[in-house]
Amino acid sequence: MAHDEQDPTGRLFVITAPSGAGKTSLVKALLERNASLRVSISYTTRKPRPQETPGREYHFIDRAEFERLQAAGAFLEHAQVFDHYYGTGRETVQALRRQGLDVLLEIDWQGARQVRAAMPDCSSIFVLPPSRAALEERLRKRQTDSPEVIARRLRDAVGDMSHWNEFDYVVVNDDFERALGDLERIIAGQGEALRAARPSLSPLLTTLLRT
Repeated sequence: MAHDEQDPTGRLFVITAPSGAGKTSLVKALLERNASLRVSISYTTRKPRPQETPGREYHFIDRAEFERLQAAGAFLEHAQVFDHYYGTGRETVQALRRQGLDVLLEIDWQGARQVRAAMPDCSSIFVLPPSRAALEERLRKRQTDSPEVIARRLRDAVGDMSHWNEFDYVVVNDDFERALGDLERIIAGQGEALRAARPSLSPLLTTLLRT
């Protein structure tokens, strides 16, 4: 079935980061500062964490329901992350854009690739940590994962970060307020200095991607 993805008025931003890079906190602050920005609530088959509320962080559904929606073409993108499935509702995004609202998708690189194919007018942003050590420290601070899970997340983070160059912009979250300001500039259409292709990123990427 063909989807009319053309001529929306609101813009679409895709933001991706390895686990522990601080993306969720940045997105929360960005939404508080920008009244015309909306985040699309994803669907997931994982169980809610203690502080999460269904319909706020995610729509929590079981695997059978996820597969039914997927078969019906209801997802703009979907991916398996660790042992769970995640998906973005296509109609949710289109409805927000038709209202003239800018939409932010907080998804992984696989999903970002699917969104770029479906909606090529989107702008994609990759958030990097300032170092491997900072990434590990942030994961440990959460106190929600076992040491084994943290080790796996760190390994997977290197794989995730290797896709940085598929994105339009890269923001380094070494200082929260600065990173937030960088995101605001991109949303405002003033992010040329934050393009992914800028040479100044090379030393950081060399250390982050070392295996």
